[in-house]
Amino acid sequence: MAALRGRWAQGIEPRGFCWIVQDRLAASERPGGFARNHRKIRRQEELIWLAGNGFTHILSLLDSPHNLHAYEEVDIAYEHVPLGRNDELPQNLSTVYALLSAWLADASEKVLIHAEEFGDRLVGVLTGYLLYSGFVTESTHAVVAMEKITGRQLGASGREIVAATVAAGLIGQAK
Repeated sequence: MAALRGRWAQGIEPRGFCWIVQDRLAASERPGGFARNHRKIRRQEELIWLAGNGFTHILSLLDSPHNLHAYEEVDIAYEHVPLGRNDELPQNLSTVYALLSAWLADASEKVLIHAEEFGDRLVGVLTGYLLYSGFVTESTHAVVAMEKITGRQLGASGREIVAATVAAGLIGQAK
């Protein structure tokens, strides 16, 4: 990785960055931007910021394994769990939630979860995690809480993920 100078040496906060659990669990769009807006230099700057701010794990929900090698370059451990199709959600959400719970059980861990963009599916996963972890026990309360945390309304695709979490019996499953 090329050395950056001046104000860029500290990197830049990822686009859409938001704390879900203060100083422990954050979310953002994919480092470097999404789809055609993705820029390698921006990815580098955002990963420098994440490493410099003590992030220990990244959980990628991307459909493809794009740029996972970049996390290795800044020495941040990662997992890649694509959400997949709706019929795959129960198993994949169970995996996502279990990973987050295992990492966050260690007080020294600081985790970033991202999807292609900071949108409904990512917010739906985060809402489901509130239920899984037992932070909130009612899905309607979890939706309201996550909307306040993220400043975004949860749309249909996010609500489908919350419904899949409930239907799969994943509420309060964190160990």
